[in-house]
Amino acid sequence: MNKAVKWMLVIAGSLVALIVIAVIVLPMVIDVEKYKPQIEQQVAKATGRSFKLGGELKPSIFPWIGVRLSDLHLGNPSGFKEKDFVSVASFEVRVKLLPLLSRNIEVKRFVVDKPVIVLEKRKDGKGGWEGLGQPAEKPAAPAQKTPAPSSTGDLPIKGLLVGEFAVTDGLIVWLDQAAGVRKEIKDIDLVLTDVSFDKPIGVAFSALADQKPLKLDGTIGPVGDKPGKRPLPVDLALNLLNQLDVTLSGSIDPSVAPPTFDLAVNVAEFSPRKVMDQMGQKLPLETSDANVLNAVAVSLKLKGSPENVVVSDGKLKLDDSQATFSAQASDFDKPNLKADLNLDGIDLDRYLPPPTNEKAGADSPQKPSADPSVKKTDYTPLRRLVMDTRVKAGELKVKKARMQNLEVRVSARNGIIQLDPLKIDLYQGSMAGTGTLNVQKEKPTTAIDLALKGIQAGPLVKDVMAKELIEGAMAAEIGLNFSGDTPDRIRQTLGGKGDLRFTDGAIVGIDLASMVRNVQTAFGMAQEPSEKPRTDFAELHLPYTISNGLFKTEASRMASPLLRVLVSGTADLAKETLNFRVEPKFVATIQGQGDTAQRTGIQVPVMVSGSFASPSFTPDLKAILGQQLGQPLPDKEALKKMVPSKDDAGKMMQEGVKGLLKGLGNQ
Repeated sequence: MNKAVKWMLVIAGSLVALIVIAVIVLPMVIDVEKYKPQIEQQVAKATGRSFKLGGELKPSIFPWIGVRLSDLHLGNPSGFKEKDFVSVASFEVRVKLLPLLSRNIEVKRFVVDKPVIVLEKRKDGKGGWEGLGQPAEKPAAPAQKTPAPSSTGDLPIKGLLVGEFAVTDGLIVWLDQAAGVRKEIKDIDLVLTDVSFDKPIGVAFSALADQKPLKLDGTIGPVGDKPGKRPLPVDLALNLLNQLDVTLSGSIDPSVAPPTFDLAVNVAEFSPRKVMDQMGQKLPLETSDANVLNAVAVSLKLKGSPENVVVSDGKLKLDDSQATFSAQASDFDKPNLKADLNLDGIDLDRYLPPPTNEKAGADSPQKPSADPSVKKTDYTPLRRLVMDTRVKAGELKVKKARMQNLEVRVSARNGIIQLDPLKIDLYQGSMAGTGTLNVQKEKPTTAIDLALKGIQAGPLVKDVMAKELIEGAMAAEIGLNFSGDTPDRIRQTLGGKGDLRFTDGAIVGIDLASMVRNVQTAFGMAQEPSEKPRTDFAELHLPYTISNGLFKTEASRMASPLLRVLVSGTADLAKETLNFRVEPKFVATIQGQGDTAQRTGIQVPVMVSGSFASPSFTPDLKAILGQQLGQPLPDKEALKKMVPSKDDAGKMMQEGVKGLLKGLGNQ
């Protein structure tokens, strides 16, 4: 028995010795170079492209079975300027032989050195990557399809272990012959460490994209012995341009359809200005303040699938502003969007474009082109949109107006976009409103309702217009509606009604009490006052209606202890013409108006006509002559002094109006 065992061991040892000798000797005695043409032919047949092995073919068998190839070239189809689609300086792979018998793969080296991929697009739009894998010759008639064999999804291997996996000094070139554009991603290095089923795989990637640095580091996995059958952990850090750092951690689950993800995303504070400058690009918007967009940071949780994305725990820093947000998006063909934003405060004036020196319409209002060839707005995306967005802001500044406690909700469904509610506190008062935009038809319709309470008009006008025009507490009910999306169409269809009321205030820049006493004061013929003129009032009430662009008021009035002013008439917003009558009436002495002097004179009703750009103010001479004012009618000589001749009236009124408007414009 012992003798038999001895002989079996001798035989086994001899076989192992023969295998070792064969493994060592065979690569030396077999000329593998003669197989290169066959390899080139088979690759060309499989890809439909020319293929060439320019370097030596160096195999190894034991203990690592492997091969080293160099100077590989996979060609482009005919008609392309670049000869190669892919080229590789060298490629080496070595796999341990004996573990293969137990379905375990141990890779010593998998290294690709200096790979070059050229993505060329011809002027006719065809890309060099198209048709890859199709045989060059005409394919035979397709064979009858047979059912694919069933699979449990298990890998045909039990284990995987890779010692070295690297792609070094790679290059990707994009060539667009039609646009004359060439882009490069070069110095591509990819190193994977701890490549196995049961450990996280280390990833280290770096490249230069058009000379701009890009880095990706972190881990992926472990993938498990059944890849794709369980969530895949990821923990990655991305650096762009040495300016922008993004971290991504969580998991991706490819085991369900569609795949799902649960990730935490963090974008460290960075400067968009510096990033764009590093890329050689300008910011897409020009801001009034060159110091904004210099500090931005974002963090959020991202969960869902390619069909439904949920954003939660969002935090945003935008320069001096802080915000929290959440969002959800689904049905991306519509899409269906939900979002909530809570902002502590922001000065939007800093982010708006800087003011221009051009005075549009200084000579005459510019009308939009009526060219029928101008493309109409396509509202199809808005008709599909489903949206529910809420925004809150503690403080807000826009167009120099300061507001607090903004609350707004914007919703959209079936082509109807609603603004409800809109709430703002401003200048010791508040504004609330609703709005609706209907784009179900070709021409959109819009309706707006606003309610204002207790707003101090003086500070508001001074902040927004940098002028002192009116003071007092303002309250208003405003309703507007119109159709169309061009200025002309909006003016022509504008309708609605409203009621504006100012209390305990003043009109700054005009002294109506003096203007209505006599013609000379009213139309700029008297000496200019040393102090800024003003007209105090207890109440200024402006009710109005608008129909098809025609503004109409019948009972606008201003009331003060000494003066009543009634205004009636119309303004055509489409034609930009005026037709008003301003009728002043004294009800007491001048006491209380800031002037103790007793004055006399004729009250002057005024007709306002002309255009918005060039209004005309004309005294109602008939009404002047009919007034008694508790005094005898002046004699002929006195009347000549108070009322200009017909020939001089136009010049006097023209000069007076210019002076009045100039005074208002300089406030």
